[in-house]
Amino acid sequence: MSIIKKQHIFLPKKHLDHSKWAVIACGQFSSEPEYWDKLSEYVDGNPSTLNLILPEIYSGRDNGQRIKNINKNMRTYFELGLLEDAGPCMILVNRSTKNHLKRLGIMLAVDLEAFDFNPDATSVVRATEGTIFERIPPRMEIRRDAIFELPHAMLLYDDREQNIAETLFKNKENLEQVYDFELNMDGGHLSGWKIKDVDEVISKFDALLTPEYLQKTFNTSTPVLFAVGDGNHSLATAKAHWNNVKKFISEKEIENHPARFALVEAVNIHDDGIEFSPIYRVVKNVDRRFLKDLQNLYKVNVNKAEKESFMTEKIIIGKEIIPYNLPKNSPLAIKMVQEYIDKEVAEQLEMSVDYVHSLDSLKEICEKNPKAIGITLPTLNKNELFEFVIKHGILPRKAFSLGEAREKRYYFEAHKIKLI
Repeated sequence: MSIIKKQHIFLPKKHLDHSKWAVIACGQFSSEPEYWDKLSEYVDGNPSTLNLILPEIYSGRDNGQRIKNINKNMRTYFELGLLEDAGPCMILVNRSTKNHLKRLGIMLAVDLEAFDFNPDATSVVRATEGTIFERIPPRMEIRRDAIFELPHAMLLYDDREQNIAETLFKNKENLEQVYDFELNMDGGHLSGWKIKDVDEVISKFDALLTPEYLQKTFNTSTPVLFAVGDGNHSLATAKAHWNNVKKFISEKEIENHPARFALVEAVNIHDDGIEFSPIYRVVKNVDRRFLKDLQNLYKVNVNKAEKESFMTEKIIIGKEIIPYNLPKNSPLAIKMVQEYIDKEVAEQLEMSVDYVHSLDSLKEICEKNPKAIGITLPTLNKNELFEFVIKHGILPRKAFSLGEAREKRYYFEAHKIKLI
């Protein structure tokens, strides 16, 4: 039986201003309050997913009232009929940005029973990075009373023949276009086409799980269909919520309860619009010893070492840029730096770490914060992701990003997770 399930997808009514309805994933611009202030000014009281999410910039605060408002707004939107049932379907998505004119995806529902976010998981849907469990409780609090989920998770699949989303896009004139609009805050353009006949699409995905395909592609028979590209914590929250829900319902109800299925955007890792970008670190309230130890984290004899044996990244202090060396192996390099930061933050209570997706943002943050340093990290090779996950498990936390911050998924579609 397939892990992909035909589910009802809800879309904002056509009369709504879609450019104000859709907002960027909650984890972006978490060190830049001016982004969220400007977005709030733009939305200006209009129906918007901004009123249905908890941006991570507010994490660490007492968000009890904010979460109550989110659930109140969701119920109000539901009662006003602002979300329209498009029926059991999938949606072909095309996202255009300044960097990429086309990035195809398919909005579909996956069975959360096939997802395990533990580091040693052997599930068909795999996490690609470690889960920060402190990020789950506030999301769980929202989800517990939520009628809908608003997904920003992107799951990657490895279709080297480009036979699924690409074929649908070539024949999109046979599909009903259900949205087409400009995204706010320089996010690009979003278009979507409704896929009513999903059985053929599901069959093509299932073909990526055959032993023959797995052996030919990854030199293993270990079944993996999806690897989480973005939204690992959102999907982990959906899984944790489902584990709670199923404790109190019958076996028959478990089979088709809507909370069992998570709406995601599935994207072919070989799509030209998929580009892995590094995620940089900002460490605040550091001392000279931290900086010195970071510089000496990976020692090389530059005069004797082969150029191929190491790479050089940057430490940013104010407007100053200091080089530091790391091993050539990107996952190992990222792991080395992240473990060092985690150790120091755990021991020095005044220190904290944040994650930034743009080099310009990193420089700007460091210029504004004299006690902060920026740390750049290398970019992963996307063609090695699935084989690494299959053979070695999860990557270091925040090891890569799918594109730059403004290219992240915007909340638009919804999936009902409560029987109401």
